[in-house]
Amino acid sequence: MTVPHWQILAAALVDAVIGDPEAWSHPVRWIGALADRLERWTRFAFRGNAGAAGVMATLTVYIVAVASAWFFSAVLGAVNQPLGFLAGTALIYYSLAARDLLDHVFAVYRPLADNDLAAARKAAGRIVGRDTDRLDASGIAKAATESVAESLADGVVGPLFWAAILGPTGAFLYRAVNTLDSMFGHRDERYREFGALAARVDDAAGYLPARLSALLLCVAGFAGGRMERSWRVWRRDHNRHASPNAGHPESAMAGLLGVELGGPVSYGGVPHGRPVLGRPGRAPAPADILSALGYSGVAYAIALALLSIFAHAIVRV
Repeated sequence: MTVPHWQILAAALVDAVIGDPEAWSHPVRWIGALADRLERWTRFAFRGNAGAAGVMATLTVYIVAVASAWFFSAVLGAVNQPLGFLAGTALIYYSLAARDLLDHVFAVYRPLADNDLAAARKAAGRIVGRDTDRLDASGIAKAATESVAESLADGVVGPLFWAAILGPTGAFLYRAVNTLDSMFGHRDERYREFGALAARVDDAAGYLPARLSALLLCVAGFAGGRMERSWRVWRRDHNRHASPNAGHPESAMAGLLGVELGGPVSYGGVPHGRPVLGRPGRAPAPADILSALGYSGVAYAIALALLSIFAHAIVRV
């Protein structure tokens, strides 16, 4: 009998204990390597038609992700139930990034708290796409706080949500979708056509997790009396973000902390204007990074409990 609720809880425990050791060969990295090769092959095969090349590369990665995940969870489970349970747990674990988020954000916070801006900028550059080489302390704190909010939806609630709905295969496919968006879903000249499908599928897959994450962040602020403010800022500011999904958890987080997120940034030396989310003029401080992690941890715990119960209910039905 399939037991996705226990697999979800076991995967979360493994992720909390060991995270994503760099020495391990990670299936998500295999997805990235496959996508990189497919980009070269399909661009060559569909010379002059970047859109068709992108569709072929994207669909191929999705098919490989689903087929491999289904084999390791369903087929191995049919042969040996404990082995199938472990395989499914591993797939969900590989899809989660809760501990990875914590480690990467702490790597920004520690040097920032010690006023080592050079090290903090370097660490921030590993988790955000914007230019970080000239950011001041508040700019670094803002980048890290935004990353916490967005990653809560993409790397934590998203995998749990799809694991609860579709089991381990759903979680792993979601991670493949998210990975392709990070590789192909750019709006520059190179990927505007090639990555269109990957970006749209990622928007669709992240639609409900992003909104659930924002709601859970609001609930996380109940104990501190910040739930109403988070809700108000979320409902007011979520559409100001260029992304149809990222604005939801980021605006909810801005409301929780009472800070300004968003605003102008630079990518590749080119300035980009972004609307402000939250309280204008109140720039995040290093301590706000810790608060963001705390609220995200509470939201994660609630999501883990609710989605595990939901997965159990589906099995019983």
